[in-house]
Amino acid sequence: MKSDIQRFLCFPQKLSGACESRRRAIYVRVNNSHPPISRLSSPFSNAHGRGTTTAPENRFDQIEVAWDLEAFEEIRRLDPEFEPPPLKTVYFRDDSQSIISRNDSPDVGFDASLNPYRGCEHGCAYCYARPTHDYLGFNAGIDFESKIMVKRDAPALLRKELASTHWKPKVLACSGVTDCYQPVEAKLKITRGCLEVLAETRNPVAIVTKNYLVTRDIDLLSELAAHNAAMVYVSLTTLDSGLARKLEPRASSPSMRLRAISKLRASGVRVGVSTAPMIPGLNDHELPALLSAAADAGAETAFYTAVRLPWGVADVFSDWLEQHVPGQKEKVLGRIREMRDGKLNDSSFGERMRGSGMVAEELKALFRVSARRAGLDKAPTPLSAAAFRRPALDGQMTLL
Repeated sequence: MKSDIQRFLCFPQKLSGACESRRRAIYVRVNNSHPPISRLSSPFSNAHGRGTTTAPENRFDQIEVAWDLEAFEEIRRLDPEFEPPPLKTVYFRDDSQSIISRNDSPDVGFDASLNPYRGCEHGCAYCYARPTHDYLGFNAGIDFESKIMVKRDAPALLRKELASTHWKPKVLACSGVTDCYQPVEAKLKITRGCLEVLAETRNPVAIVTKNYLVTRDIDLLSELAAHNAAMVYVSLTTLDSGLARKLEPRASSPSMRLRAISKLRASGVRVGVSTAPMIPGLNDHELPALLSAAADAGAETAFYTAVRLPWGVADVFSDWLEQHVPGQKEKVLGRIREMRDGKLNDSSFGERMRGSGMVAEELKALFRVSARRAGLDKAPTPLSAAAFRRPALDGQMTLL
């Protein structure tokens, strides 16, 4: 190639506007040979309700395709009424042949999970799961929150796996990666279908979500709770609704999450609060108030993790800081580096969830004191699989 970036394709499109044609162009580069194209190279820079419009390079791809922003500027000059195409979420069918994922990580807290969706429309700028989209040929930025893989067969797959004699009943985390109550769940009800199977079999489940939609399924969660087989952790990272709208744009507001805690507790469902992630210099000062508000709403326990910025998440979050809180950017990134041995991420077991050094120790002490004052410092009673009933694929239940 003659330059780092080469025009790859250009074609006209007939339109009934001020100009007879509009030019669109795609650029292509070879990742191994050239520096990255600007991560802000997207015509959707004003996309409403998105955590990011950036497109970090996929670490597995040898070729990257990017928008020609100069072409869009030329279009605007020719047609002042031009607007970039709306950025809509696209859903793809995921034909996975199994639904239970297993891990042997020593610092996760569960070894089996189910994920009805891949990608998450909540659009949280800090989400550690963003790089999982690289495995699908997408990117960790805008693709992660606008191209969602949907496992429509998840309930049937779950029933099949729980019916197998190889399944030893244990707590299933839902979800281990992306939020199982993201917006499209209101329509598709895949998570509810999985809960119906879990309630029928009485297999314990622990849910983490930042969406009030979880209260829709209180009937099933209450059934499981009667056998000490359900617990919900509501994610609460800030009480500032303005910050929440920017940081977690399509998740429920902080007040609605607190209302979800109250409603779950009133229905007999055990509930805790996840104050993850704590981002030093951005939301860590809220930790005492977060825990106090969660306790007042009915939470019985709490946990936190320090922000993790693996792979493309570092780019996404750095750009988010530049866009929304530019005056705090260097302070926040600097404190994260203090926790991560001079880097923005450390994936070492034992370090990745809490960090190390003085900043990490201060955060740990703040959580410990605040949790004790709020009465959330006790470890939760473990969920039970004692009532598990193995389903038979012919519809008959069998006791374990």
